[in-house]
This record gives sequence, structure tokens and C-alpha cells, in this order.
Amino acid sequence: MQFQNKSVFGLIIFMLILSGCSSTGKIAALKPEPDDAGPIKYESTASYIGMPVSIKLKDIEIQVNKYMTGLIYDDKNIEDDDIQMQVWKLAPITLADVGGKIKTVLPLKANVKYRVGTNKLGVNLYDVREFNFNGTVTLSSKVGLSNWKLNTDTTLESLDWNESPTTNIMGKQVAITYLINPAVRLFRSKIERSIDQSISKSMDFKPNVLDALDVLCQPRQLSESYQSWLRIVPFELYTTEARFQKGVVSLDMGLKGSVETLIGAKPAAKFDREKIVLKPVSKMPEQLVANVVAVSTYADASRIITGNFKGQEFGSGKRKVTVENVSLWHKGGKMVIALDLLGSVNGTIYLSGFPQYNAQTQEIFFDQLDYVLDTKSTLLRTANWLAEGLVLRKIREACRYSIKPNLEDGKKQMQQYMKNYSPIPGVFVNGKLEEVEFSKIELTNKAILAFLKIQGDLSVSIDGLK
Repeated sequence: MQFQNKSVFGLIIFMLILSGCSSTGKIAALKPEPDDAGPIKYESTASYIGMPVSIKLKDIEIQVNKYMTGLIYDDKNIEDDDIQMQVWKLAPITLADVGGKIKTVLPLKANVKYRVGTNKLGVNLYDVREFNFNGTVTLSSKVGLSNWKLNTDTTLESLDWNESPTTNIMGKQVAITYLINPAVRLFRSKIERSIDQSISKSMDFKPNVLDALDVLCQPRQLSESYQSWLRIVPFELYTTEARFQKGVVSLDMGLKGSVETLIGAKPAAKFDREKIVLKPVSKMPEQLVANVVAVSTYADASRIITGNFKGQEFGSGKRKVTVENVSLWHKGGKMVIALDLLGSVNGTIYLSGFPQYNAQTQEIFFDQLDYVLDTKSTLLRTANWLAEGLVLRKIREACRYSIKPNLEDGKKQMQQYMKNYSPIPGVFVNGKLEEVEFSKIELTNKAILAFLKIQGDLSVSIDGLK
């Protein structure tokens, strides 16, 4: 009976020994609590995007004809200047480039009532004569730009009749060409002003520019796998004086604002067309200079780095662990990396270091990455083989955050908006991007910020504006 009890006791001891040999160790290191995660705040360097704009004269002609239809001038008040006049457009207006000025040919008919006489002592001594015109007016306009509207200074050059002007005398239409030609000077200013107003109203670029910006400032997905987005936030918009040459109106437009790449869910647009500042300038930068802030939240960076550990084992011999999950956060100016382990050791270990950027590999890595002090002490007591330099070096190699695919995808996606891209009908954007230069990395309580600089060329042409 005593032998049997000893045998049972020995069996229990043996099973406990076996159990102790096969069981995994448990790590209970103290977690370095993250700093308070307030809103992401940072100072970004403004980007300047120069955009030469060209508008074909044919587009101006189309817009002017859309605006000027039928009755184009109606002055019913004869009391102010003794003239009452109505002018109708008979056929489409044509515009041409003649010596750097816009030549306007306007087929029209006009009905003019001209009052001669006076009103003395309440006695009406006026004589009102009515004239009918049917001809073609030729005008010449200097071109400028004011308050985002194409403006012209128009001068009437000639009036050619298709038929002789007539007036009604005693019920009969009588030709009065010899009288009406000198009278043209009385209403020429009205026609000139009408042409100027029509061009100004039909060539108001502000709504088109703001509509185009509204489209361009919608966040664009750069990479589906990285869930990265490009967002442009304009602050100010500039333009130079317009130039007219070889049938094309040219001006330099520029945008000052911030350019961001954001990782995660689609961000909201931040363009407010009511608050954009429009400024005239004498000269604009010729190139696109975009200072881009790449914003990666710790949650998104954790997701990407976790993928680096997939399928990897760390250790030696039979003592191995795999990393099931990675979490990152900010603590006292450093990055804390938490690794959830499974295998010969279970639990969470914590490392900390400073993020750096490798320009050759285009990776964010962590300099001076080492175990947090309490973690190291715990490992030396429970699994000191994990604290060995070889294991730590391998873990460091996996704690990298490559932005190369993100940059390449981003550049590729941005190029799509520079190859005859049309944000609104009739407006086309073309250009090219040069290499992306890395500037610096900053940490906030909530995200990793990578500051990049992109240079290139951009131009906008208007052809077939609706």
C-alpha cells in the first residue's frame, strides 16, 4: 500500500515535470501608457502651384454668342440723351485676331429714334425721327483681365450697310444714308459698351475656376492597398494680367495651399469656395512646388507593420515565437512598439525608439530600437533568450514601414490628373512630376507625419468650354 502511494506520488511529479517542460512562459511586462491622443496638429509649409492658362479665341466667340442673342441692346429712355434705340443680333458674332487685338464682326439690325427740338414754356417743340439699320458693325478690342473677368476696351471701326438706312417720312421709307452715317457717333459708345459687357459677363472665369477647384479638391485615393488619399486645401488663388497673341488669350494662374496624403478612411474635403482669396499679381512661379504632408495614424501604421511579421518566427532551436499583432503609439517623444507574442513565450513585449527615414529604401525605420526597461527586466527573468542581440536585430528588421509603394502609387495616381485631365467640360490639365524628395519626420500624439517635397510642371487649357 505504501509502495502504491509512492508510485502515484512519483507519477504526479513526473507529469508535473513534463507539463513544466512543455508549457509556455508568460510575460507580464508593464505597458508604457500612451500620451493623450488629441487632434493631429502640425505646421505645414505652403505649396505653390503655378498653372499657365490658355483660352482659344474660338471659345470666347462661342461664349459671347451664347450670351448675346436676339435683342442685345434696349434703350427705351429718350429723355436722358434724346435717343431711343433697340439693337438685334442677326447672325452669329465672329471674333478674329488682328494685330494682337480682337476683331469683332457683329451683324445687326437697329431701330433708332432720335429726338430733335426743345420744350419751352410747356410747349412741346420736339421732332422724333425713326431710323432702321441693317448692316455689319466691325469693332476692335484690347484684351485685359480684371477681377477674374476677361475685359476688353472696344472701339467701333466701321459700319457697313447691307441696305441703305431708311426713315419714315409721310408714310414712305426714305433712304437717309447721308444723314445716318454722321449720326453713328451718337450711339457708337453704346454698342462698344454692349460688346465689352457681353465679353466680360460671358468670360467670367471665377465660377469656372471655383467649379474646377471644387472637383480637384475632392480627396483622391492614391493606393487602395494602403488606403491612402491625396487632399488639396487651397488658401489663395492668384492671376496675372491676360495676354492675347495668335488667337489665344494667356494668363498665369497660381494656387497657394496645403497638400496632404492621409491614410485610412476617406477624409472630408476642406475647400470652402466662399472663403478663397483671389489676388492679382504681376508674376507667378513657373513650377509646381508642393510640400506634401503624409499623415499616417498609429493605428494604420500598426496594421501595415503587422503585415511585415506575417509568417515569421523569431528565436533559436525549439524556442520560437511569432508576432500576432503590432501596436504603435507615442510616448515622451519616442515611438512605442508593442508586439503580441505566441509560441514558446506568450504575452506582450514593448520596444521604443526614434523614427528615421532611409532615402535609399524609402522606409521609415526605428533608430535605437530597444526593449523598454521593464520589458527587458522581465525577459531576463522569464525568457532571457528573447533579449539576445540576434533576436532583437531580426525584430528590428521587421519593424520597418515602407512608404516606397505608397510614394510610387501616389506619383502614378497624381500623373493621371496631369494627362489631359478634364475636371469640368472644356478645361484640360496637363503636366509632369519630378522626383519626390523627403524632408523630415515628426511625431504627434496621434500620428506619424512625413514631410515631402514634389516639383513639376502644370498647365491648364480651355478648349470647347461648355
